[in-house]
Amino acid sequence: MSILSESQAARISDWDFRTETLVGTTAPQDGQSYVQGPLQPSLAYITIPQLLREAVSRFGPREAAVFPEQDLRLSYYDLDRAVDELASGLLALGLEKGDRVGIWSPNRFEWVLTQFATARVGLVLVNINPAYRLGELEYALNKVGCKAVIAAKSFKSSDYAGMIRQLAPELDSCEPGRLQSARLRHLRSVILMDDHPGPGAYSFAELRKLGGPAQQLRISEIDRTLDPDDAINIQFTSGTTGMPKGATLSHYNIVNNARFVTDRINLSETDRLAIPVPLYHCFGMVMGVLGAVSKGAAMVFPGEGFDAAQTLDVLAKERCTAVYGVPTMFVAMLENLEDSPRDLSNLRTGIMAGAPCPVEVMQRVNTQMNMKEVTICYGMTETSPVSFQSFVDDPTGKRCETVGRVHPHLEVKIIGADGHVVPVGTQGELCTRGYSVMKGYWEDPEKTAESIVDGWMHTGDLAVFDQDGFCSIVGRVKDMIIRGGENIYPREIEEYLMRHPGVSDVQVFGIPDERFGEEVCAWAIAKPGMDLSEEELRAVLQGQIAHFKIPRHIRIVDELPMTITGKPQKFVMRARMIDMLG
Repeated sequence: MSILSESQAARISDWDFRTETLVGTTAPQDGQSYVQGPLQPSLAYITIPQLLREAVSRFGPREAAVFPEQDLRLSYYDLDRAVDELASGLLALGLEKGDRVGIWSPNRFEWVLTQFATARVGLVLVNINPAYRLGELEYALNKVGCKAVIAAKSFKSSDYAGMIRQLAPELDSCEPGRLQSARLRHLRSVILMDDHPGPGAYSFAELRKLGGPAQQLRISEIDRTLDPDDAINIQFTSGTTGMPKGATLSHYNIVNNARFVTDRINLSETDRLAIPVPLYHCFGMVMGVLGAVSKGAAMVFPGEGFDAAQTLDVLAKERCTAVYGVPTMFVAMLENLEDSPRDLSNLRTGIMAGAPCPVEVMQRVNTQMNMKEVTICYGMTETSPVSFQSFVDDPTGKRCETVGRVHPHLEVKIIGADGHVVPVGTQGELCTRGYSVMKGYWEDPEKTAESIVDGWMHTGDLAVFDQDGFCSIVGRVKDMIIRGGENIYPREIEEYLMRHPGVSDVQVFGIPDERFGEEVCAWAIAKPGMDLSEEELRAVLQGQIAHFKIPRHIRIVDELPMTITGKPQKFVMRARMIDMLG
């Protein structure tokens, strides 16, 4: 990598790369639901390239990343060289600092390489959910003005190359890097992870070789201009109204959150962290990749998507010491272990997040998977993501019934409907303030102002504190559905269903489900004189939104339960639907 500028050297010299000892978390003050996280470890005012640079200087020959499916194994030195090579290629495309680059792929080496290469030259990485379909892809690329998109050719039932070409048929007759598309008006370059990308597109291998000496020199020049507060990542997250919003995160946001998350599981350079959770989400990209790099640990990616048997095989073969997952993933691994035991004696710790963890599942993970130090996390994309996390020695009950205690350098309060802090033991809306709060929603000042007030991120989640500062999430102010760790926002699905000419009104809500935590349901009213079927409504959604958002249960009803003021009562629909399904 290039030599650090004096200012960058000064920044990084003030930061001790090694894990510091956490001081005790502050409990609620004066009986009020307000807590402050500890002030140690100190915050690091550095960029992602500086984080990687320090890891390379300390742990260069050690293993950095393992991709068994791709038969790839890289040291930190290898990763460093590959990052600069790809960064040069991105500059050769004509991309400039601040430009947005989409990444649309399952978990692959190319994803991780793109993550670091974009940050290396100040490009903003735009995470696109691998389950997205045409409508979602078009919206995402246009919303943030992506000039380039790097995509897998296909994955499972998703034909990424086909969908891109469907939206931009002009690719078939243009030179690579010179796209002018009517529907994707900002997009200029399409890069496919395939040796035969087809007309108008580059292969990923071509992109890696596109840069030359001129671009290599520019990398060091751009490096001197990078600032920890620069926007570096956009992740799409919906509210209960409207289409997805682009939560915009800085180097400072995600570097520090990654450090603190892995501090709590005592991760070190001797650990081997398995990351079967998706990279497009903060769980994989921030808590996983950046968290591992912050400690010099090895990252192990079991497969492109989660498969319980495959993950367990890799955990055993690679002697992993830590693994991340949502509760449903751990349940699937426990079930597979019963039929086919593996040697998991090297496992020690990990993180379970995304949904509440039943006590019996935690106990089985502790014993059958040897993960006695697994922790629970809570957060949201807009807070980079983690605000609360348990410690490795917290009692099992606390690790299941709560989401732990507040992270360092954060303030959290719980407020009532009047906006005032409520007493300990009283539920209200959870609000977070501190280094982790996003810069805002991309080019959406109104939505940003609705969510961030006086620096406080209003989460929309209902929570309660106990006297020791443990936080329990007890509900949601908004009607978000959490299915298998995936956040699903009813309004987005409702807007797609309303496009059907026979729909007069529709409401989407969640009901409890033993396997996924919640399942998606929809109630629709047909327009007068028109016939409407469940199959027709599913057809409207097929190919437009991710499969996990498509309602499992759809009912055509004559009316929707409403309040006197005309607001739909989703809790009534939920109760009736549960009765209908028995």
